Amino acid sequence: MADSELRDRFLNILHGKAVDKVPVLSVTQTGTVELMKKSGASWPEAHFNAEKMADLALSAHTLAGLEAVRYPFCLTVLSEALGCRVNPGRYDIQPSPGSSPFAKKPEELELPQDFAERGRIPLIADVTSILREKAGEEVPLIAGMEGPASLASRLLGTYNFLTWIIRKPETLRECLKVTGLICSEYTGILSEAGADAVCIVDGIAGPDMLDPRHFDALIKPKYERLCRSGKGMKLIHVCGNSTPILETLSECGFQGISIEEKVTDLRAAKKLVGKRTKLIGNISSSGVMLNGTCEEIKGEAQKCLLEGIDILAPGCGIAPKTPTKNIKALVEARDEYYHPNFASGARGPFRCAQED
Repeated sequence: MADSELRDRFLNILHGKAVDKVPVLSVTQTGTVELMKKSGASWPEAHFNAEKMADLALSAHTLAGLEAVRYPFCLTVLSEALGCRVNPGRYDIQPSPGSSPFAKKPEELELPQDFAERGRIPLIADVTSILREKAGEEVPLIAGMEGPASLASRLLGTYNFLTWIIRKPETLRECLKVTGLICSEYTGILSEAGADAVCIVDGIAGPDMLDPRHFDALIKPKYERLCRSGKGMKLIHVCGNSTPILETLSECGFQGISIEEKVTDLRAAKKLVGKRTKLIGNISSSGVMLNGTCEEIKGEAQKCLLEGIDILAPGCGIAPKTPTKNIKALVEARDEYYHPNFASGARGPFRCAQED
């Protein structure tokens, strides 16, 4: 396939159709310091300026070779729109929420009537339009967003979120209904703007933070509703070892589940999700992607391919100081994997592409 078919390959694999080779992309953040320098679009401005955000997001495709464009680079858009103060970060640190506006009055949490016009929500819709024009129809666009649990934890405060599971379960349940509705509404906005897929990132919902029993009761219904909203593909990323909830996640309606390297048995994970969804990942972002050699990255990548990963990707957001050559190594590893010499066992030593 030529580059003109990247979007078809991405959508086909999520639909369970045959493809010539596994896509290589990131469903989590892609902004790096090297790409900022080369694209002329840097944090923190690229979090708040549509043209800069589009330029930096596109550079992960045009300069690093990833086969999709993923944006934005933070998980504060919905938090900000609902009243959180946001620390803008710096050139190598993402924005972070700095307040919990509904910690003392959770009963006041609701979907605002002017939701679509709040904060950076119109800006992200504009970025989608800009990217579609610049990237064309051939490159898939993936929009990231907070998930219902992460949004609730920020609006209520993480301590409240975790303790109210036991102390105030009905209050938390009502808040999650609202944040689930907010996420579904935003998903529709992104789909209408032209995103091919949305990826919700909901780290606090993972087994490292939340008991799988509570996940089943509190979170799963919100995911099922979200997966029914909007027109595009629905993907999810849950941090940590998501193995205990993979089967449940696969029942929610997501076309893809992004997993970290902490999911160590990929073949077992594939059995848990069956044919209901596709697995995305799971090269360590903070480990081999950031600090490894080209050879180490390719070795890990091809191990994932041998074990049946559906979309080859970093296991979490790409660290800002990740070298561009290490991102390119993922694409090279995939290409080498499909080369006849690899299948015959006659492949030579791995080599990194030369940097410009």
